[in-house]
Amino acid sequence: MHPRPLSPGVSPDISVAVVDAETPGNVGTIARAMKNFGLSELLLVDPPELDPEGEAYGMAGHAREDVLPNAREVTFDHLVGRYHTVGCTAVTGEDARRHVRYPFRTPADLAASLGEVEADTCVVFGRERVGLTNEELGRLDEVCAIPASEDYPVLNLGQAATVVLYELRDLTVETTQLPDGPIERAAEAEIEGLHEEFARYLRNANHPAEKRPKARRLLRRVLGRAHPTGREVRTLRGILRRGNGLLEHPERLRVDGSEREADER
Repeated sequence: MHPRPLSPGVSPDISVAVVDAETPGNVGTIARAMKNFGLSELLLVDPPELDPEGEAYGMAGHAREDVLPNAREVTFDHLVGRYHTVGCTAVTGEDARRHVRYPFRTPADLAASLGEVEADTCVVFGRERVGLTNEELGRLDEVCAIPASEDYPVLNLGQAATVVLYELRDLTVETTQLPDGPIERAAEAEIEGLHEEFARYLRNANHPAEKRPKARRLLRRVLGRAHPTGREVRTLRGILRRGNGLLEHPERLRVDGSEREADER
């Protein structure tokens, strides 16, 4: 049986499978990560018992309402025959001589490549202690591994799934809670106004005249890298304007350093 082909222009569905998980809590954590990143079909091969009052549901967050209770128990053969499969592993081969675990993709690479796959896809995670076996990996279509410290590359099963699913978010999440689009840079006239207020401040603060051009260049470079928003520029300009007003009219200050009330001016 081969993966079901899709019609042209249709994005593939991405499912998640967990093979022979030992800890119900990790299954719950994976279900929660799926909910975070827009996935819904959870497939379980030889799963532990998932008690609705137990650890899996306790770790699942809002995924306890849909992803976890709708999880289906399937066989490994079902995964191989029904989906384009990606096996996740911590340990990879060094070169083509160890072909079972080589070549491999990182999660970021995987996100770019799966968008071109015209078949439903299943990302397969293995056991907590030993992961997927070479025999199992040999039956899957691709291998994915998370770059990590050479001294300790093995992640907790739930953590590994969260990292991989996060990288796939462009394929699985239409909108997020974050604002759309890039930050809008302040208008150049607003930024120039800030520079003028800063120059006024340098004069009022009696900054050495020969150092003022350098100070102004430094601020210009900082703002040039920062691309401040209009609100940020207006706030900074307002602070400088207030400081300039007090430097130019020191009689407005009380002895304790606070400004006089308007009726005392």
